[in-house]
Amino acid sequence: MISQPINIILVTGASGFIGQNLVVRLREMPNICVVPFTRQENSNSLVELLARVDMVVHLAGVNRANDEGEFTIGNVDLTTTVCDAIRASGRNIPMILASSTQASLPTSYGQSKKMAEKTVQLLAEQTASPVCIYRLPGVFGKWCKPYYNSVVATFCHNIARNIPIKISDPEANLDLVYIDDLVSIFIDKLFNMTSGLDWGQVTPIYNITLGELVKQIRSFDGCRTSLISERVGNGLVRALYSTYVSNLPKQKFVYTVPVYGDERGVFVEMLKTHDSGQFSYFTITPGVTRGAHYHHTKTEKFLVVKGTTRMRFRQLVDGDDFEIVVNGDTPQVVDSIPGWVHDIKNIGNEDAIVMLWANEVFDRGNPDCVPCEV
Repeated sequence: MISQPINIILVTGASGFIGQNLVVRLREMPNICVVPFTRQENSNSLVELLARVDMVVHLAGVNRANDEGEFTIGNVDLTTTVCDAIRASGRNIPMILASSTQASLPTSYGQSKKMAEKTVQLLAEQTASPVCIYRLPGVFGKWCKPYYNSVVATFCHNIARNIPIKISDPEANLDLVYIDDLVSIFIDKLFNMTSGLDWGQVTPIYNITLGELVKQIRSFDGCRTSLISERVGNGLVRALYSTYVSNLPKQKFVYTVPVYGDERGVFVEMLKTHDSGQFSYFTITPGVTRGAHYHHTKTEKFLVVKGTTRMRFRQLVDGDDFEIVVNGDTPQVVDSIPGWVHDIKNIGNEDAIVMLWANEVFDRGNPDCVPCEV
């Protein structure tokens, strides 16, 4: 078997927010060796490092400083050192530069990022080294530092801890990129670079106002008491929800939900949705029957995960009937059908545990649940 060549990738700023996420993803890939470069290392070592790496992702930089000179040192001088080290290697080493949309602004930070861009542009022109520059808007996601990297991280951190937040202008617009999207773009680009300069495009870029952002994050916090989950399956809401959860303090990894019990067993609601029903589970004491009702429109799915049960059905109008024994040893999902009376009895010797999904959230004022014996 022919072994695949190892790609050695230098990541500057490896201990930063973007760097940590990128390094983790790269190390998940086969035939990749990551060489991290952090603030603890001397920039003089870059010449030696660049002599043996195959690619560079230059993330290191300064975005907050007590002295404006720190922007020059961290953004311009370090980039110059990286570019000089690539020249000294005598090889055209592909490089990605993480810049900022603020490079177009006349601030000290913005101008330092623009100078860094010009430095790598010159490298591409002089050596034909593959260089790609990404001007990034606000990046957010797991491991993003509150009060430093992103307002999203700050809001998620504070709301998860009931710490007040302040908004000067709720209508202010934010352009945002999610960290997992960005890392995927970087990795894809690394292995598809061409000679010379390229300006990378980041997609998707999400837009939201500060007021909308706070409202959305607060809704995540509230779902732990209402049990009603936001629509967190895709897009910006999915990314924000992941970021919010990643900011939870350890003591909030766990939360308690209500338990309703009687001699038949217990009923526990786990999760509710706006338009796709709810998830629950219930137990049944040996010899006890639960259910004995029918629905006009509501449907349910039952999954017995422990114990042995008998489920019975009767068509309300023509009397057609059906019966099945279901136990936790053989996972089977059983549907309740509108217009069919149904019940479930524990015919075993231990408590039965049954997972339940209903296509609508239970409404005590209009339960669509009519008592009736099978």
